[in-house]
Amino acid sequence: MSAIPASAAATRPATTDSRTLPSTVAAQLRQMITEGQLAPGTRLNERELCDLLGVSRTPLREAFRLLAAQGLVHIQPNRGAQVIAMSEQDIRESFEVIGALEALAGKAACERATDAEIAEIRALTFEMMASHARQDLPAYYKANSGIHNLLKQASHNALLGQLYDTLNLRIQNLRFHSNENREKWDQAMREHIDMVEALTARDGVRLAAIMHAHLQRKCTAAIAAMHAQAALATGTN
Repeated sequence: MSAIPASAAATRPATTDSRTLPSTVAAQLRQMITEGQLAPGTRLNERELCDLLGVSRTPLREAFRLLAAQGLVHIQPNRGAQVIAMSEQDIRESFEVIGALEALAGKAACERATDAEIAEIRALTFEMMASHARQDLPAYYKANSGIHNLLKQASHNALLGQLYDTLNLRIQNLRFHSNENREKWDQAMREHIDMVEALTARDGVRLAAIMHAHLQRKCTAAIAAMHAQAALATGTN
């Protein structure tokens, strides 16, 4: 069981309506989970998080409930909230489904995207390439997430988008950390270049294949990282 790291940094919420404060806090906690400041299995200490985020316990607890509904934390009676740790089977199943959704979104986007939507995805890909060259992983991941969201929107399939959003929240941390290996990060960048080329050519079959393979490699990287962390924790090779 992990504790909240002393180095965890979060921006205190700006003054906001009390009705939106829990959502703001939940978004900050989601980012901390994604970037690993709140690792899988971490118990969420209310006092520490209240001090860190500059909020009272009421909006913090409501934020916990929002995250629990999204499958990111587990709330135990009389024991508080804990970041969910996915099993290997959970990871495999999640990436299998989201890989199929992203492939479907890519194929549909090639058929339905407007020229303006494609241009926006190309522009964001250039931003991601610049972040990759600077080795700025948070900025890279922000652009990366934006591209996948734009492709989802360009599919013009509302139900696909809802399913994607629900599942994708669960694996943000895994997708983020899969790029910490430089070789895998370089490969992911090349794949994104291939994606935008296929989209520009409106080659749905090619884009679907690239995206499916891209997510499968993310799955493999996530499972390898999980095994490496387990071996480190137990002192085995």
